[in-house]
Amino acid sequence: MLKIAPHVIIDDAELDEQFVRASGPGGQNVNQVSTAVQVRFNVYASPGLPWDVRARLIKLAGKRINAVGELIITAQSFRTQAQNRADARERLADLIRAALHAPKPRRKTKPSAGAKRRRVESKQRQGALKRARAKNTPGME
Repeated sequence: MLKIAPHVIIDDAELDEQFVRASGPGGQNVNQVSTAVQVRFNVYASPGLPWDVRARLIKLAGKRINAVGELIITAQSFRTQAQNRADARERLADLIRAALHAPKPRRKTKPSAGAKRRRVESKQRQGALKRARAKNTPGME
């Protein structure tokens, strides 16, 4: 059982783990032992996720979700299956925790009257400076 938050719990039956051969650390074992783990979690079929969290999770996961709706996390940083398995589960939990937080809605703002006035004055000063330069340039007659 993977506890994400008090109201979000992922059952172990929803996670499909496959052990595959890993590149990277492992010494002589790297070619003989399948230490990397792929955790597959079907986002669409999970009863433990509310719809809004599901939509944010799909957006956050990006390319890690396949066409069937499975979120695939591969862990191969460690030399043992147990460590890689724990790492993959923790990364899945972190991703779901990130999806739990709804983004703050953006509120439209307008520039203040003073800001508009300062912007126009700055543009007028710059234009006056350029006009003054053009009049004093030799050979422009």
